Amino acid sequence: MGKKLNFIILALLVLVALFCGTEYQILSNVDDIDSGDTAWMVVASALVFLMTPGLAFFYGGMVNKKSVISTMLQSFVALGVISILWVFIGFSLAFGDSIGGIIGDPRTFFCFKDVTVSPNPDFAGTIPFLLFALFQLKFAIITPALITGSFAERIRFRSYIFFMVLFSIFIYSPLAHMTWHPDGLLRNWDVLDFAGGTVVHMSAGLAALAAAIYLGKRKVTLEKPANIPYVILGTGLLWFGWFGFNSGSALGANTDAVIAFANTNIASATSMMTWLFFERFYNRKMSSLGACIGAIVGLVAITPAAGFVTIGHSIVIGFVAALVSNIAIQLNKKSQIDDTLEVFPSHGVGGIVGMILTGVLAKDVGLIYGETTTFMHHMIALVGVAVFTFVGSYILLKVVDLALPLRVRPDQEERGLDLSQHGENVD
Repeated sequence: MGKKLNFIILALLVLVALFCGTEYQILSNVDDIDSGDTAWMVVASALVFLMTPGLAFFYGGMVNKKSVISTMLQSFVALGVISILWVFIGFSLAFGDSIGGIIGDPRTFFCFKDVTVSPNPDFAGTIPFLLFALFQLKFAIITPALITGSFAERIRFRSYIFFMVLFSIFIYSPLAHMTWHPDGLLRNWDVLDFAGGTVVHMSAGLAALAAAIYLGKRKVTLEKPANIPYVILGTGLLWFGWFGFNSGSALGANTDAVIAFANTNIASATSMMTWLFFERFYNRKMSSLGACIGAIVGLVAITPAAGFVTIGHSIVIGFVAALVSNIAIQLNKKSQIDDTLEVFPSHGVGGIVGMILTGVLAKDVGLIYGETTTFMHHMIALVGVAVFTFVGSYILLKVVDLALPLRVRPDQEERGLDLSQHGENVD
């Protein structure tokens, strides 16, 4: 019966979908739609979508050859799971009528009710509301996919899907609501997060840390990347898609989008070069893997600040993030925490650095402009988000483990997840 349960649940969801949703009627404010903004946001949404396959290549190339397919599929399957969940309840939890500034009312946009092709001025007044919902969906997709690098090579596939659903409902949606909803707790407390440094990268990084601690070390730790060209390809796709991630968060074809575009590129470039030269400073090889990780760290760190800082400040952010994350990775290697692909030291620490430096460098309200309020709010929010995400994720992992064992059996881990979970392998 247990093997049939997943299909039965999906069939029931399809049945429910027949009786819910809304017609894509055009309301009176359709004249407010800006064709340029709409065209750019369609492109930006597609770019962010591309980041998840890019992440699959990035992670898949770094794991052991016996788990390449499994690792890539863990990212790729999020496109299916979260897309369905987002329509039914995820979007409403993130952007529905606020309940205490913490979570959205699940009834507001249940099954995309009232998510029409007319603009919603509370969120984006010049593009169809449906397009806004789809753009936000891409963020919700990649966040749990980012976590997978921490428990690669040792998690059961069905258990991961269950955890992904719970994480999206209980961790991601509240953070998105608090940060980006007009009535959100953090937004009304002047916490700045232009494109998801807190919502996406800090949450994924801290959940990854919780998962690495909960699942424990791999039986055999083999640091032998299966395919470095995959990692380079994945980095290129992520960097390319990140322009939609950050520039698209301006929600229009405007000057904020251009500023975010420029800052995104320069911060990543700076971080990549800093990483390479820092490796030589310690007499280590200037590796392609290091260049790729450095580029990603820069992209992570600039995300919360992308629309709030100058080009010069983006260089500072990329430089500092590379140094701090590089040191964090070296410390993690010496610890007993088996974060397989260093998700917390790169995404978690990178997001934390970005959040702190946003409070320091943000135009007119940052610490360097003589203002202390934004910086102090960022520091308090950082602690709150870290505790909420880490503790919440650890509890969810425990819940999943009680329902479906999280970790594969030792013999399955020895065979590799490609064969034991999917019956496939890389020749």
